[in-house]
Amino acid sequence: METKLFDKQGKEIGKAKLTDKIFNLDVNKTLLWENITVLLKNKRKGLASTKNKAEVRGGGRKPHRQKGIGWARAGTIRSPIWKGGGVVFGPKPRDYSVNIPKKKKLKALLSSLSAKAKENMIFVIEDLDLGSPKTKNLADIFKSANLNNVKILVGVEEIGKNLKLAGRNIPYINLKRVCDINCLDVLSVDYMLITKKALEKLEQRCITKKS
Repeated sequence: METKLFDKQGKEIGKAKLTDKIFNLDVNKTLLWENITVLLKNKRKGLASTKNKAEVRGGGRKPHRQKGIGWARAGTIRSPIWKGGGVVFGPKPRDYSVNIPKKKKLKALLSSLSAKAKENMIFVIEDLDLGSPKTKNLADIFKSANLNNVKILVGVEEIGKNLKLAGRNIPYINLKRVCDINCLDVLSVDYMLITKKALEKLEQRCITKKS
């Protein structure tokens, strides 16, 4: 497969080859759904919490006498059946994280990359090594490549200081090292822009583990 190749200024200068073993595979939608579900579960912080009868403040005194007034017996105003009382079986902080085999993670990543490549939404750029940490310089590159104001996953080999500082003020890009990219990162954006060195590293990561 081939895709657009941009120079350091974001101008199209030719074509770049994409390895068929990574970018031209069958898309396994079931596996993608399974992996994305796991990734979203692992993002949950699980901080929801309610107080039970013992944790609600107050209620130490018996609200009224036991007999003789025609009311139901009550030992505390913090009973769950009273307004302002404790919550029965309410949520408590918990861990929602789920593990998934590494081979499934890799196959899901390959499926997501193949899906994007078949839609011509993966492009290659020679380099993103900025001389200064200016946001405008990085934004101009995306503008020249007609990739401004669309969600972009920018895959690099390593995130340099200048690139990190320049990219943090651009809301529509997700800057990640290719060794950390997963299928959710790929499918949650409109386009993927990857440097030449990062492309080589991605091929090493996927093909080596796959074999």
